[in-house]
Order: sequence, then C-alpha cells, then structure tokens
Amino acid sequence: MGEHSVQTLETASQRAAFIHYLIQDIRALEYMLQNDLIESGITRIGAEQEFCLVTADWRPSDNNMEVLKAIDDDHFTTELATYNLEINLDPVELKAGAMKSVHHQLDDLLDNAGRAARRYGTNILLTGILPTIGSRHLGYDYITPSPRYYALNQILKEVRSSDFQLHLRGVDELSIIHDTVLFEACNTSFQLHLQIDPNDFVSSFNWSQAISGPVLGVSTNSPLLLGRELWSETRIALFQQSIDTRNTSYALKDQRPRVSFGKEWATGTTVDIFKDNIAQYPAILSTKLEDDSYKMVQEGKIPKLRALGLHSGTIYPWNRACYGVGNGKPHLRIENRYIPAGPTTLDAMATFAFWVGLMQARPTKFDNIPEVMDFREVKNNFINSARAGLDTFQCWDGKRMSTEDLVTKELLPIAYRGLTNSGLDKETTENYLRVIEQRAKGKTGSKWLTRNYRKLRKENKIDHSLRLLTQHLHQFEQSGKPVHEWTDIACPAKADTPPRYVGHIMSSQLFTVHEDDLANLAIEIMQWKDIHHMPVTDHQGKLTGLLTWTHVERFGQPPPLDKDLIVGTIMEAEVITTTPRTSIQEAITHMKTNEIGCLPVLQKGDLVGIITIKDVIAFDHDPSA
Repeated sequence: MGEHSVQTLETASQRAAFIHYLIQDIRALEYMLQNDLIESGITRIGAEQEFCLVTADWRPSDNNMEVLKAIDDDHFTTELATYNLEINLDPVELKAGAMKSVHHQLDDLLDNAGRAARRYGTNILLTGILPTIGSRHLGYDYITPSPRYYALNQILKEVRSSDFQLHLRGVDELSIIHDTVLFEACNTSFQLHLQIDPNDFVSSFNWSQAISGPVLGVSTNSPLLLGRELWSETRIALFQQSIDTRNTSYALKDQRPRVSFGKEWATGTTVDIFKDNIAQYPAILSTKLEDDSYKMVQEGKIPKLRALGLHSGTIYPWNRACYGVGNGKPHLRIENRYIPAGPTTLDAMATFAFWVGLMQARPTKFDNIPEVMDFREVKNNFINSARAGLDTFQCWDGKRMSTEDLVTKELLPIAYRGLTNSGLDKETTENYLRVIEQRAKGKTGSKWLTRNYRKLRKENKIDHSLRLLTQHLHQFEQSGKPVHEWTDIACPAKADTPPRYVGHIMSSQLFTVHEDDLANLAIEIMQWKDIHHMPVTDHQGKLTGLLTWTHVERFGQPPPLDKDLIVGTIMEAEVITTTPRTSIQEAITHMKTNEIGCLPVLQKGDLVGIITIKDVIAFDHDPSA
C-alpha cells in the first residue's frame, strides 16, 4: 500500500467515486494489453527489505521516525510499527552482475541504517519475527504516526466489528485478543519482485504458485511469537489472522481472507487476476484521485493506475500480480511476499537467486500447470511448509517427495539453468545456490532458532531467553555467515543488559484454583508442584484471592483439612498486585514493605503471571543485574 495519504470509505458517494476510478483503471490496463503498450522483452528484478529496530536490551524500539530522519535516504520508508522500517531497492535488469549489484546495495543501505540507528542507542536486525515482541508492543502507541496506518487500523476494526483475535497452535498454543492491527507488524519480510512479459504472465504466475511450498520450506525463519514455539514460518498464519476482516456467524459462508494463497489456478490474462480481486474483495480505502486513466491511455499517456494500486495494496496474496511504471514505461511483475527477513543478507540473496532461477527456467511441461498439478496439492504444500518447514513432504508432479529431495534433486538444477541463462556467472550462481543446498539439509533459520530457544529455556525464564536469542541473532548476523554455518549458543549465556520490569522475570506458567474448589485439592497441587503461592480466580478467570502456605497452616497442618472446606474460605481476599511494567526494584520494595512473599501480576485486569521471593533472589544473584 504505497499511498501515504489515504482515507476510509465512509459514505456511498466516496465509495462510488473510488469504484469509478477503479473500473477506469481496469479498462486502461485492458487497453494497454490489447495494444501491446506493456513493456516486454526485458526482465528486471527488485526487492523490499523490511527490518527491525531494537533497543540496547534487545527489545522493540519506538523510534523509527527519528532513525528514518537520520538515515535521510529515499530508499527507506516507514512500516506499520515504530520498531520497523523498509528499504526499497533499485530495480535492475537481470543480466550478468545483477544479483551482486542488488546484494551490494542491500548491504550498503543496511550499513547506513545501522550507523544512523546507533546514534539513538538502537540496533537493526533482520528476522522474520522479532523474538522479544511482547503484548505491550502491540499497543496503539507503537503504531507509526501516519494517516495510512491509522486508517488501516480503523477500517479493519470497523469491518470486523470486533477486536483482533489470534489463535495459533504448534508445539505451544497461543490464543489472544488485541485491540490494534499491530499483530501484522510482527511480520518482517524480504519481498521479491520479478518483471514478467505480458504474454507469459498467467503461466508464470501459476508457476510461482507451484514452487511456493518448497521455496518456503527451505527458507523458514520465524518459529517464535510472544515466547511461544509455533509454526516453522509462523508469519504465514499470523499475517492471515492479523488482518482478517471476515466475521463468524451461524451460517456457513465461503469468505476469502484478505491474506490468501488463493483458491484456484489463474486463467485468462493478467487483467482477469485483478478483476477477480476486485470482485472478491470490497474496497476499504481511497485517496485523492483526479486523472481518468482510461482517457489518459487513449491520449497516448501512461497512467499509474493509482486506484488499482491502492486496492491491490489492501489485498495480500502470497504471490501478488503488480502493475507499475518505470522510466515512463508500464510493466507487469510478480511479487513474492512469503519470504521472511534474514537471518543474513547472504541468506536473503540466496533465496532471491533460487526463486529467480526457478522462475526463469520453467520446464515447458509446466506451461499449462492446470493440466499437470492439482491446485489444492500445491496449496497444501505451502501450508505444510509453513507449519513444519523442512520436516514435511511435497506433492510434486504426481510424486510425494521430502522437501530436501525436491529442492536438491529437482529444483536446484532448474535454478542453476535459469540463472546461467540469465547471464549470471558460474561463481555467483554456485555461491548462492550452495547456500540453498546446505539449508535444505536441515539448517534453516527456524531450525537454529528453535534448537537454541529450547536450550536457553532450560536455564532461563522466557524473557531472558528471548533477549539472549535476539542478542545472538544480531551477533551472528553481523558476522555475515549464512545460517547453515551458525554454531549453537554457549550455555549458560548472559544478556548484555539486566532485566528491568516485573514482566521480564515473572512466572507466566501459572497453577491456579477456583474459589469454589475444595481446599484439599489446592493443597495437593501446591505440594505436587512445590509451590507456596497459588492465585485464586472466579468463573471468568479474574483474580479474587491468593492462597499461600501460611494461610493453609492457620487451619491445621495439611493435609488433609476439613473435607468440606473450600478455597474461598481460607484464601486471602485482599491481594496486593503489580503489573508487567512495574520496575523490579519497585516490586521488591512492595514485598519488603508489606512483608509478603509474592505479587500476582495483572495486565488490564487479567492475571498474566506472578513474581515471588524466589524470582527476586534469582534476579539479585544474576551477575548481569
């Protein structure tokens, strides 16, 4: 969504006016295709690199506007959250030296961004999902102050008629409701662009869909969200749910999400892809429009098709058809949107080269893919790759193959041929595709992240583990080595900076009892789990009291107590609580002043954790504290 000055469609007249321009854009595009006005015979590549900004203690920053101003380069632009920025790389013709040129520019721009960020005590990081993003970083204060982001947040909430719900299940399970669109901002991508000749666009688009599963499977880098281990590429499910405008109802309705892989193969021409998007997805945003694109093209002028571009920018297929104008010439391109950022620029460029090589050397048997492969099998490949990465099988050309075998035995030879035919030298081609081959052997970013997070969690709390993980991500990224060469984090590891807030050291895996439960049950659980403090909740899960071993002993040496005694009878109803954003030192002071051994932690009235004397002692003995 490139337009910065946008508005919501609040009235019938506003909607009618925007739809008029949208239809005129479709007519103009049809005219240009029919009269061979779309550029052909040349292939260009381009990319958009999103990246994260992190504080000195490896948490999301809130200063993207200051960093952007310090960078002072038109290649950079904002993203939805204050902890993200984006680089728009220059398009280059696909020929000898093209990939090196893109790689060098990406490194140079990231170096410039890093220098600017460090002036504000901030680091930059390439990663699909920043591990240290917490629920507080999804608040309204973290939306980048721009009309288009506020408008997007407003209209999506209005269309949904509810807050945003997220439910993901992997090794762990995450279920949360939030009141802003910032779930979407957790996603950080490396978006790839490839110019396509108009007469081959539909075949190329279908081929891009067919290869999405294995390309994603060998590129996964986002297994963690809010401290939960979920999918190998959690971004795929997260992005779909984060801006889902569909409403649930008692009726079974076939509604398409605005983030989608699609439902069927593309047919007809490029215009039919855009027509289908307009028919399936209502317009939600507009901007100031004055030029009639159909009249312009009949007068020999080249229109930008701004209405069509804005509408397409509010729909997020994983492979997206795009129209653009460069150097006064209109062109068509495919945008690959499913590749995660990082973990290094070498990894990113290797994936780019692999994808471009595959796109440039499509075997002739796949020119008419609907006759060769079933669309639902291809879509299933993509979803399975997002869920399990390399640990899945792909349906390919009537065969069932592991992702490793499909990539190394079938697809890499095609990619080699495609890059060679495009003029890339042998050394460059081998350097990039060798990275893909090694990743296919089980060494992706998601594998490294998952393995090391599990290792860190054995000796550290969640927040500390996530900060250590992010710190080492940055260190390895700075080394420039591709992820398949990364070593494991040495344990026990220490973070550069100590934790500051209750939320950083609290226990979030809670054992609770209901106020109407039998007291003997609560006592047994406390003994089984060796805990001395147990929060008590009502039927809505709200905190109503606290049960401690001291309270229990007032009623006699347990167990057992009176068999009819309930928790509500012996619990402490007047409970002193704290919040995740309370400083650790303040929490310690509260416990000392009130002579209590714990503080339940509440966020917006909900119980999210507990901090105890044991946590404080561990904090006091942490050398990094």
